[in-house]
Amino acid sequence: MKYVVLIHSNPQPWGHPTIDYTQVGRAVPDQERAAMAKEFEEMLGELSESGELVTGLALDAPATARTYRFEGKRPVSTDGPYAESKEQLAGFFVLDCATRERAEELAAKFAGPGDVIELRPEMEF
Repeated sequence: MKYVVLIHSNPQPWGHPTIDYTQVGRAVPDQERAAMAKEFEEMLGELSESGELVTGLALDAPATARTYRFEGKRPVSTDGPYAESKEQLAGFFVLDCATRERAEELAAKFAGPGDVIELRPEMEF
């Protein structure tokens, strides 16, 4: 089953990897951040080799977004995401895991300083 790992981060300032841009992430010592980055890259390599990593994408700053809503009889667009939270969607990874437990185990590894991680299964029709 496919799962999406959604990475939410504070948009001020914005950049990737998010640990380098969030206040709490920048508080982590450089040597520790480098070790975390190495571990993360190794994990992505392992997931790629196992076939569990389907894709991943870092997203540009929320200010570059357009939001579309249907009003009346036509769609109307506005600048920005205008989410009701401090964190914004920073990127995502799609995983293909045999069990939800495996997806949850992996999602926890995506959590970094200053980030909020959401795991959501694909909808089955």
